[in-house]
Amino acid sequence: MEIFQTESHYIFVRKEKSLWWNRTTSEFQIKCGWDLSSVVDIECIGITHGIIGTITLQGVLEPHLIIIKEAVPVGVLYAPHLVYKIKSICILGSEEPDTVLLPCSKHSTTTSIKTIPSGVSGGQSTQAGFGQNAASAASPRNRLFESSALVNKTWGAVKSAGSTIKNTTEKAAAIASSQVKSTVGMVVKDPVRIEKRVMDELHRIFDESDSFYYSLDCDITNNLQRRGESQDDRFYWNRNMLKDIIQLNDDNWVLPVIQGFVQVEQCVIGNECFTLALVSRRSRYRAGTRYKRRGVDEDGYCANYVETEQVLSLRQHQISFTQVRGSIPIYWSQPGYKYRPPPRLDRDENETRLAFEKHFEQELGMYQSVCIINLVEQSGKEKVIGDAYANHVVRLNSDKLTYVTFDFHEYCRGMRFENVSSLIEALAPEAGSMGFHWRDSNGSICNQKSVFRVNCMDCLDRTNVVQTALGKAVLESQLVKLGLAPPYSQLPEQLKVPFMVLWANNGDVISRQYAGTNALKGDYTRTGERKISGIMKDGMNSANRYYLARFKDTYRQATIDMMLGNSVSAESVNALGGQAGAVDETDALEGAEHARLLVEDCRRLLLGTTQLPVGAWGLIDADPSSVEEK
Repeated sequence: MEIFQTESHYIFVRKEKSLWWNRTTSEFQIKCGWDLSSVVDIECIGITHGIIGTITLQGVLEPHLIIIKEAVPVGVLYAPHLVYKIKSICILGSEEPDTVLLPCSKHSTTTSIKTIPSGVSGGQSTQAGFGQNAASAASPRNRLFESSALVNKTWGAVKSAGSTIKNTTEKAAAIASSQVKSTVGMVVKDPVRIEKRVMDELHRIFDESDSFYYSLDCDITNNLQRRGESQDDRFYWNRNMLKDIIQLNDDNWVLPVIQGFVQVEQCVIGNECFTLALVSRRSRYRAGTRYKRRGVDEDGYCANYVETEQVLSLRQHQISFTQVRGSIPIYWSQPGYKYRPPPRLDRDENETRLAFEKHFEQELGMYQSVCIINLVEQSGKEKVIGDAYANHVVRLNSDKLTYVTFDFHEYCRGMRFENVSSLIEALAPEAGSMGFHWRDSNGSICNQKSVFRVNCMDCLDRTNVVQTALGKAVLESQLVKLGLAPPYSQLPEQLKVPFMVLWANNGDVISRQYAGTNALKGDYTRTGERKISGIMKDGMNSANRYYLARFKDTYRQATIDMMLGNSVSAESVNALGGQAGAVDETDALEGAEHARLLVEDCRRLLLGTTQLPVGAWGLIDADPSSVEEK
């Protein structure tokens, strides 16, 4: 899709139509696309793969339009439709685009391309034949490229500086100290700085997370079963950003995007070639970062709610199995600046009951029945949340809910994650009656009648391990149904690596979206074994999570809320303007000390110290005695 620029508009041209976006009023108009010769001072600035939508915050941020600069094909999820992953974006506003777009082959000129500094990828173009001076038109974009190169160089240095745990925790301690000394309640009004922060955060969210996917001719916001039955927009991530375009009633300009994960693996068993795919869709409701979004809201939506669908495609057959994860649907939080602050209940039982019932009314309306798998500890800090969850399930008293508790840390103590198999065996009857969705070229053969809803505290690391095990058990039964494996057999050797890679990558991406780092216990999901090197990575990721949650997530949460059309708190706006608010000195310093202990334990183990102190090992779900033995 070509993009033209005038003094007042950005114009998107697709075949015989054009979409005009007013750079001042942010209004959209659809016009004919073939007659642009009468438009004064027009220039082609490049091409885009599609429009993500607008972002604005009244009185704080002027409207900006986000478009896709680069995208790469991932594979075929639902045959024959190709899915793409967004690699980078460009942001349009009243001023020049914030990055140079890929050149348009019809309108690029040799002169304009020569103005690009050597060593900078991409390109630019001007509209040939519209009377533009190529050299003068290219000049501002040339400067923009130089600016982008400087930003990339600076960001590379930041990433390098943050590559070790020591540097991460030092930064956390330094920022904590500076915030303690800052003025409490300062109101910052700096729209220029806020705009820059939002633009930077948008590029981090889209360019660096590998989290956003779309298909040009297929709805991937719904799973395979819903595509043939009902539709819902929970996973239509950019729906709010596209609302003005949707009102034009022309689907040619509407591009639904999901946040989550998509990967497709080519597999072979004997003479049969097929694909195994995994797609995760993150809900746009109560979306955000780990410590900024916990529990449930008044409308029954939960934090970190993700639907994950495993899809096997063999010739004309497509088989899918869906699971969900989501924060425990009660009002709870973890305030404070400690390394792992204790959870607390935020509202009384009656208020919580209303939200709890709304949540499961929505779940049952979508999935018919739900089997809850609660993995939180049944003692210690997590007990208060787990007990409240169980009490509300009992009070709801629904015959369509099955409640299962499995204290993951207790059963898998000492890194014995293989003990999850006892849970999977106990759930075998439930999985059998649940079934899966199966269709061929003639339509639906059978449907999934229920869903597993898995949770731990963060719905990340423990949840990843259990969902992977469930996916494996169901896949084994599906292979038998398709005649690719004999009854009661284990996962074929040829499928073990692609299966584990899919689920490990999925766990990492979902974790980065919510907590800012790869998943813990990822080495087990990826290889089936728990190793010392994996524990080291978990230690690094734990400290990084602490740093990100306490000193970076405020910016990200504010940006996410703007994208989704949610209200943005004064604290978040102040943070974007440069004043993140004061931190309790005791909490901040205690959090930094926890992180320091974690680094020291990792250092001693790497140096081969025989007497490893307990230190902060408990913070990363590891058993120090078993570590010393290994």
